[in-house]
Amino acid sequence: MYALFDDAGKFLAGRVMSEADSSMQIELDSGKRVKVKNANVLLRFDKPQPAELMTTAQAKAGEIDLDLAWEFAPEGEFTFVEFARDYFDASAGITLQAAALFRLFDAPHYFRRAGKGQFKKAPEEIVKAALLAIERKQQQAAQIEAWAEALVAGECPDNVRNELYKILFKPDKNGPEYKAVVEAAKRSQRAPLDLLKDAGAISSPYQFHWRRFLFDQFPKGTGFPALQAPVITDELPLAPVQAFSIDDSQTTEIDDALSVTGLGSGEIVFGVHIAAPGLAIQPDSAVDKVARERLSTVYMPGWKLTMLPDEVVQAYTLIEGRDCPAVSLYVRFDEATLAVKSVETRLERVPIAANLRHDQLDDVITAATLTGEAVAEYPFAPELAFCFRLARHLKSAREVVRGKPENFNRPDYNFRLDGNEGEPEGSETVRITERRRGAPLDLIVSEAMILANSSWGGWLGELGVPGIYRSQASLAPGVKVRMGVKPAPHAGMGVSQYTWATSPLRRYVDLVNQWQIIACARHGATAALAAPFKPRDAMLFSIISSFDAAYSAYNGFQSGIERYWALRWLEQQSVTELDASVMKDGLVRTDSLPLVFRALGCESFERNTRVRVRITGIDLLQLEVHASLVSRLDDPTAAGDADEGDGEDESAADTGSLTLAIDLSDSADTPAANPS
Repeated sequence: MYALFDDAGKFLAGRVMSEADSSMQIELDSGKRVKVKNANVLLRFDKPQPAELMTTAQAKAGEIDLDLAWEFAPEGEFTFVEFARDYFDASAGITLQAAALFRLFDAPHYFRRAGKGQFKKAPEEIVKAALLAIERKQQQAAQIEAWAEALVAGECPDNVRNELYKILFKPDKNGPEYKAVVEAAKRSQRAPLDLLKDAGAISSPYQFHWRRFLFDQFPKGTGFPALQAPVITDELPLAPVQAFSIDDSQTTEIDDALSVTGLGSGEIVFGVHIAAPGLAIQPDSAVDKVARERLSTVYMPGWKLTMLPDEVVQAYTLIEGRDCPAVSLYVRFDEATLAVKSVETRLERVPIAANLRHDQLDDVITAATLTGEAVAEYPFAPELAFCFRLARHLKSAREVVRGKPENFNRPDYNFRLDGNEGEPEGSETVRITERRRGAPLDLIVSEAMILANSSWGGWLGELGVPGIYRSQASLAPGVKVRMGVKPAPHAGMGVSQYTWATSPLRRYVDLVNQWQIIACARHGATAALAAPFKPRDAMLFSIISSFDAAYSAYNGFQSGIERYWALRWLEQQSVTELDASVMKDGLVRTDSLPLVFRALGCESFERNTRVRVRITGIDLLQLEVHASLVSRLDDPTAAGDADEGDGEDESAADTGSLTLAIDLSDSADTPAANPS
């Protein structure tokens, strides 16, 4: 005797070896014996053989017209045996009964399962909806097939092109466009990025990087809503100073300016003046919501996306020739010893006498002119000389706290795009110039900002007003800079606490801190009650989290797009060889460009070994450099010569490599369902 049974939704048949009250032992054609509950046995038969029954019944099942079967099936519950006799004839045997079972079981959109071997007609509206879904799935499968064929043939369908960044980086793996790319990549045995590039989906490497960034960070676009700059209504006193700013020529968001008064009197007042949008923009206002959404200005060669609309920026920027509202820090120094006598914060209007541009003055304002070793023929020469003296003094004091001097052996680089009038296209000629970190004007500005940020951070702490701080527990390798709401030492800076409060037009955390500082200036000891953000305010933690994520993404993009332009410079200048220093694991850092890449043959060299490498290939899409060792130039330099920075730049060396979210192990899942 044989039996056909249900094994967890799969039908099997075999020889009955033994039977008890509630179960039986059945031997399958494979020789395997299984214990089957009697309740799961659907048919018992003497012939044909189990394998023959299964094969013939499956073939017969495919001949059953489901539309016809559904129309004439009884309204109540029925068994598959009853169905077989109604559909075929009253004498329908075991094979036809099994065929009916298989067909009914595989058509849940027509017939619902109602128990062991029992079924019931699905309602008409359910059947129609199911058939429509099957038809749509078939159409989608056909569309996926057509798109995959086009991609393999080197043509990119519009739908795939329009979904390019979503497919590659944030895919809906059930989407037909994604499935088409996966299927085409499998058939052509090519990487998805190469496949799409050759199919014309990616026409410009620059636009690919730029549009990907916008897709990730600005999915709603980069435009601003219609906004008006709020008016500062405070009656602010006019500061008795003539202030000057020091910025790059491209800077439109001039956040900070300096002033020096009392030269030659024995007591000098050094002023740090910060643009004061916080006096006008209020938390949760329309302008604040825009700033909180963007969180920072995004910088890149030849272009930027500002945190605030230009018309808002221009209302508060410290432009020369105007008396600009500012939050000012005044530090009174003994002129001879530079000992601090007093510190004061004021809300005021500051006359901005000049906007100095360091890219125009770096070659003129030098250490020699600032120390009197050479003639100083430029505006504010005495004031700048004092600023330079003070900056070196402040830096030395911080280095005592740090426990070692700051070494800035690596330069910064300026990128200029010739003929660039608006948003770059990626084909412009790029000029890259070196700018040594720690140059006199840089030092003056950086030390002034550190002084202001550390002083205001301490003041907030003294008054019990929370702020957003940056701290670093130590200079040990791997110890990162963190953001929090309480003052803590910053080992990299060598200060007891450090906020960001000097760039409120460009960074949202600076605007938040400025609101808190303004409350301190207005209310003094009771500022904690009047400040917009109170101790343990959950909103501050939310701002920190959002800012950290956005700022990291913006910096990553800036690094990547600068890498693109560095590679373009190599192509435009036809550079084939570069001098570099070995880092680790075959990575090298070039001397004349902000580039790190892997060079074959450098894996065994010690860190800081000087080498010459040959460029053998450049991939602007992957931002990769292919290079190999030409020669070793000298022995490794001392480990202490490496540039440790100030602890603020913690990102790992960027070597290119593009990570995609597309997974070729995903199935295209395109077979058509059988509606008949």
